[in-house]
Amino acid sequence: MHVDISKLINGSKNYIEINSTCKIKEEVLKTTEIISISEVIVVGSIKRVLDDLFLTLQIKGEMSLPCAVTLKPVLYPFNVDIEGDIYELFEEIGIFLKKSENTIDILPIIWENILMEIPIRVVSEEASRCTLSGDGWKVITKPDQKQSLELEKLKDLL
Repeated sequence: MHVDISKLINGSKNYIEINSTCKIKEEVLKTTEIISISEVIVVGSIKRVLDDLFLTLQIKGEMSLPCAVTLKPVLYPFNVDIEGDIYELFEEIGIFLKKSENTIDILPIIWENILMEIPIRVVSEEASRCTLSGDGWKVITKPDQKQSLELEKLKDLL
């Protein structure tokens, strides 16, 4: 998502408005747990204050993540606010921009902030209806106290 900042750099403008949508490529999703992601709505601005450029963005969208129990896709909405010096935001993600560039691609900042919104675990509503035990097996969610006592006895032997 390229933004022309040449008018900010030469001083003819102090403000650029951003109101757009962007599509995240499928190949980028392969390195994450995200199954799919909707078009991301990006609204905000880049302001020039003295020699610095300040980025203010609000990012909205919806990602599909695997359920921790059933592995079926679960829709997870996200809403991220980003504020800060644009050069510092890029440095945080390991990209160093030259202050003389006329256009910048803000998609790496957007993507890094989306990645930060991925929860550790999502559970679908269907998971409560799933069978958590069967013939000779059960899903263990908490350590069994009987099992931990047996392990304590083993420690005594060693």
